[in-house]
Amino acid sequence: MNSHQIQRALHPACAALFSGEIHFGECHKLTGGASAATWFVALYHNDRARNLILRLDAGSDQFITGVGKTAEAKAQRAAGENGAPVATVLHIFEKHPQLGNGYLMEALEGESLAPRILKSEDYAAARDRLSAHCAQALVRIHQTPLSRVNFLPLQDAATQLEELQKLHLSFGEALPVFSLAFHWLQRHIPACPAPALVHGDFRLGNLLVTKAGLNGVLDWELCHLGDPMEDIGWLCCRAWRFSRPHKPVGGFGERNDLFQCYATLSGQEIDANRVRYWELFANLKWGVICQYQAYAHLRGQVRSVERAAIGRRVAETEYDMMQILHAIAEQTECH
Repeated sequence: MNSHQIQRALHPACAALFSGEIHFGECHKLTGGASAATWFVALYHNDRARNLILRLDAGSDQFITGVGKTAEAKAQRAAGENGAPVATVLHIFEKHPQLGNGYLMEALEGESLAPRILKSEDYAAARDRLSAHCAQALVRIHQTPLSRVNFLPLQDAATQLEELQKLHLSFGEALPVFSLAFHWLQRHIPACPAPALVHGDFRLGNLLVTKAGLNGVLDWELCHLGDPMEDIGWLCCRAWRFSRPHKPVGGFGERNDLFQCYATLSGQEIDANRVRYWELFANLKWGVICQYQAYAHLRGQVRSVERAAIGRRVAETEYDMMQILHAIAEQTECH
């Protein structure tokens, strides 16, 4: 769809949302993601400017297809009503004749590019606050009432490991480090007595940051019910530290600061070993994703230099998994 078609399709819903005269200004596509098409839409209502974001299903060639835009929007809305920093969902489209499935939300201010957030002096003060702000956001997400998100699938560690291993084995590539990680993770699955709303991709790139700190959590397409420590382990994955590997929390913070703030706000102490389990899981999952991208290129499904380059990062994940497994072995020997 082009910008004029988007505007025409949006007009009835926007006219119902905003009484009075409305007209559209700038409208352009922001991303061409595998599972979502995201548009920026400027709307003028009684001479007041409103910046909106439209997310639409775009089909997917990814092995992780997400929960669908309707469930994504409802989960984002529920988390927001529980105090999480998210954009307000204004309207949900289901089987719209032009738009298909998607949702319209308010646009939030902030930077999402990790290199700018981690390197620019403009965000120096924000980086100092970001661990605490992430802990606050995660507590709000994880404490979202389950009655509001009971439509989401339960994806515990056992379920996800089974799916990941099937995909990994489908490539026919013998990677001993992956086999070792799968074996260890399957033998040490932590108990999860109280499943919670899990964002599923909580990391830089999906966080909007202003000079004041965290202003929004984006991209809810991988949300599910599961172990809340999954989000913390994912945030600590080395791949999401970008150019600052010495800062284990997203390239900007320390584990203890994140853990203490989360525990204070949630009233629940964090088990560092449980988080480490999910950090190893995160590195394995990212490694399988890198494999998937490489083979999509090698098998001619999607010829792409970018995917080939991502495939080369499999070796990085092997190194990272060996580092974690070595630390686990050392701790076991000490006890």
